[in-house]
Amino acid sequence: MKLMPNCWGFETLLPFCCCCSFEDYKRTTEWLLDQTNHRPKVAVICGSGLGLLADGAAHKQTFSYKDIPNFPVSTVPGHEGRLVFGTIEDTPCVFMQGHFHLYEGYSLCQVTFPIRIFKLMGVESVLVTNASGGICPDFKVGDIMIIKDHINLPGFAGQHPLCGPNDERFGIRFPCMSDAYSKDLRRLVLDVGSELGCSSFIREGVYCMVSGPNFETIAEARMLLILGCDSVGMSAVPEVTVAKHCGLRVLGLSLITNMVSLDYSREEKVNHEEVLQISKMRAEVLQKLVTTFICRYQQQSINNN
Repeated sequence: MKLMPNCWGFETLLPFCCCCSFEDYKRTTEWLLDQTNHRPKVAVICGSGLGLLADGAAHKQTFSYKDIPNFPVSTVPGHEGRLVFGTIEDTPCVFMQGHFHLYEGYSLCQVTFPIRIFKLMGVESVLVTNASGGICPDFKVGDIMIIKDHINLPGFAGQHPLCGPNDERFGIRFPCMSDAYSKDLRRLVLDVGSELGCSSFIREGVYCMVSGPNFETIAEARMLLILGCDSVGMSAVPEVTVAKHCGLRVLGLSLITNMVSLDYSREEKVNHEEVLQISKMRAEVLQKLVTTFICRYQQQSINNN
């Protein structure tokens, strides 16, 4: 990681991805490969309060983020800060129990650091989960939204994980993002949801990322609705962008934990405790959905081969 003096004379991490070198990624990857015999093919990133998604795995081996070289450390309640290796049926998986966020003070290089580690470890697909606020009037608290596309507001302002020198060992300079979320994986999870009787609360929509940490103003929420956003949150998009850059297949699931206020007369105020409460309520359903999806994913991969 590179430190540079800022305008106050203090050393801070560079805002662009050049703060992480290929040697940093390689060192962390080699450390993990030395510590575990697991060779994951699917990576699952667990959002706020969703660390229980790893409970469905067998033969688990767990590492605290703080013990992994170069890994950031989770600082947000509901993010346990552990990397869990295990298997779902015969599929080797790795679960991140906790995202990293811009609002924690991390650079986008650090926020997305694990994705490139997964790429070097042999991961082929990434399932990103998070909690978000519902903007679409048809959505309800507790709905699970399959992300079909996203709007990267920090990226519009220059806070983009691919800014800085491009490393061709990971991907091309100008990746296409029009198909960031795999249509095949979205179709598969829709089928799984239907089989599990979850169709009444599974949606598809456009997710918008903001940097946080504050929840949105009413004017901001109204703007996002006009832009075509169905939900809004503070994570996931940087990891999705880097995963796509690395050539990984991506599926995104966002749990609607609150409805964003679009009305100045509304008295309710959203808070993080509410987010965690709804995540806990839906955790068992999400775990079953994710576990079954990974099983079907493995069967589909075998059939395609």
